[in-house]
Amino acid sequence: MRRNLAARIGVWSTHHRKTAVLGWLLFVVLATGIGGATGMVEMTNAENGAGESARAEQILLDSGLDKPAGELVMVSAAAAAGDWKPAAEALATAVRETGEAQNIAPPVPSKDGKDALITFEMKGDAATSSDRVQPVLDAVAAVGEQHQDVEIHQFGEASAGKWLGDLLSEDFRKAEFTAVPLALGILVVAFGAIVAALLPVGLALTACMAAFGLLSIASHQLHLFQTTYSVMFLMGFAVGVDYCLFYLRRERDERAAGRDAETALRIAAATSGRAVLVSGLTVMVAMGGMFLSGLLLFKGFALATIIVVFIAMLGSVTVLPALLSWLGDRVDAGRIPLLNRRARHGHAGSGRITGRLLGPVLARPRTFAVAAVVLLLALAAPALGMKTESLGLEKQFGSDAQLSIAYNRITDSFPGGPAPALVVVTAPDITTPGVTKALGDFDDVTVHRDKNVAEIEIPLPKGKADLTELREKTLPAAFDGTGARTHVTGETAGSVDFNDQLRRGIVPVFAFITAVTFLLMLFCFRSYVIAVTSIVLNLLSGAASYGVMTAVFQHGWGASLIGSEGVGAIEAWMPLFVLVVLFGLSMDYHVFVVSRIREARGGGLDNRSAIETGLRRTAGAVTGAAAIMVAVFAVFGTLSMQDMQQMGVGLAVAVLLDATVVRMVLLPSVMLLLGERNWRTPRGLSRLPSLEHEDPAEPVRDTVRV
Repeated sequence: MRRNLAARIGVWSTHHRKTAVLGWLLFVVLATGIGGATGMVEMTNAENGAGESARAEQILLDSGLDKPAGELVMVSAAAAAGDWKPAAEALATAVRETGEAQNIAPPVPSKDGKDALITFEMKGDAATSSDRVQPVLDAVAAVGEQHQDVEIHQFGEASAGKWLGDLLSEDFRKAEFTAVPLALGILVVAFGAIVAALLPVGLALTACMAAFGLLSIASHQLHLFQTTYSVMFLMGFAVGVDYCLFYLRRERDERAAGRDAETALRIAAATSGRAVLVSGLTVMVAMGGMFLSGLLLFKGFALATIIVVFIAMLGSVTVLPALLSWLGDRVDAGRIPLLNRRARHGHAGSGRITGRLLGPVLARPRTFAVAAVVLLLALAAPALGMKTESLGLEKQFGSDAQLSIAYNRITDSFPGGPAPALVVVTAPDITTPGVTKALGDFDDVTVHRDKNVAEIEIPLPKGKADLTELREKTLPAAFDGTGARTHVTGETAGSVDFNDQLRRGIVPVFAFITAVTFLLMLFCFRSYVIAVTSIVLNLLSGAASYGVMTAVFQHGWGASLIGSEGVGAIEAWMPLFVLVVLFGLSMDYHVFVVSRIREARGGGLDNRSAIETGLRRTAGAVTGAAAIMVAVFAVFGTLSMQDMQQMGVGLAVAVLLDATVVRMVLLPSVMLLLGERNWRTPRGLSRLPSLEHEDPAEPVRDTVRV
């Protein structure tokens, strides 16, 4: 009899439930407490960038020339004959009196004379400027109230950072307080009992808490992006609830079939527990592919998701069986009569509904396979014109946001103002005649003789076109033969370099996750047909998700329905992130469903009957799990930031299509068309280790050592 790790872990947990539960609680408390005490370390601009712009930022950092946070305040006359000068003078005085600003420049009028731009810098470290900018914001607001005849718009690193930090905190609270009740409500409907619904939610939340703590500790070695915690919660909560749901659903199904409590738990451990381990391993390994992207942003995302998925998986196969063993029939405490009756018959009911839906699919598999593929390709079509860029803050918050309005107004009156290029010039001796002459050809130059570094600010009114000309023509011509080296950074340069690195990194990442998915499915089912099918289905649902994202957020089709708008591009890191996450998460359903089909096939059913039986038996769990994932992801689609909206909608659409069109139509029709080839193990593969479990109804000796 082959041993089953998941079954043995489950048996150990039920026999040592006090140790399992108390050990879990101690782990969560320690991880959360230590992580909270250490705090999170965010990445620097140089670490978050790539290519030439990142090198420029690193040169400034290494030279101790990290620029202070710059702020721009534009004063505009509200009336055509208005005068902005009194307000501008009052504004400069008010900002100076806060004690937080330095290098306050005189007002610079626009070409038409209707506007004036005041520039200044925040004192101290730019990384902490957002924590100290509030007095400046209050001073600017007070001047605006005193001078009703002018309009005042402020934009800068510190003010935008303050806005972003407050918004992220508010959005994270919104996501947490919306996603948790939604998931709880779905589980209450699924199980008809409060306690049964609370178990998955409680375990998922504690897993996220522990993961937050461990990630904070890890951030001291691998610095993180601001939104990494949001990504971790999104993944951890959805996966944690789903894993527990699969396990708990199988245990309840076995109890409903007449098994005693111990046997039901053993079967759940040997089947759903095994699926959870395989799925969790697949997600973690797939996420590891992001380490090959060459970008610290993705390394942080990879680390965060690997940590939270591992903890959620661990809790599902250890603490959950211990709690179920301790609760026994009390897991049905808090029954809601109507919902409880529906839950008791839910498995049979969902099986009957699934059977009716499957009937036409299995009767005409070729027709439905073609129809499903055509539908997915039609949804994917807009992705052919996908454009990506690192969205600036003015695009992240929507055109109606105060920050976006300020950015656009300043850009219109002072082209290139908020986002000029910064050229960093280095030379063995920055004061040599050749370098000095070359620097003299530019207007806004700062020379640091003791560092042998010079900085040049150059407006980019035409954006990327001006950047290309600057890098390929202007700078080479100016510094040719001087011995100096130039590196261009800034918002536009950073976006271009980030996109270029993504294009180079996506090939190894894609190759890695497809190879890993293939090998894991081959290892799990010992069938290259199942492995190849898994990859093709994932690619189809991923392509459809890309198409919907492009249509909604690039072109703006239907964006207003979710309170968003088209911004002309997709966030640069989004396509790769969604692809990797989808490859990982789709294994939840795929392993769970195909395992039940395989189980039925091993029980003596023919291919068609096994497909129908497996899908009918998993319909309730897959529907509930998909509903929870779609609900959690959809919550993120309603947040304020454009990248969170894109991530939420992209993943929600991907999971919805994966759990409906792919799993309920395309998978059964393709498996039926392939027939016995699904289960045929080619010569040479039969010696591979198998993750197949023993007869789950047979006792499993408690031989796990801890």
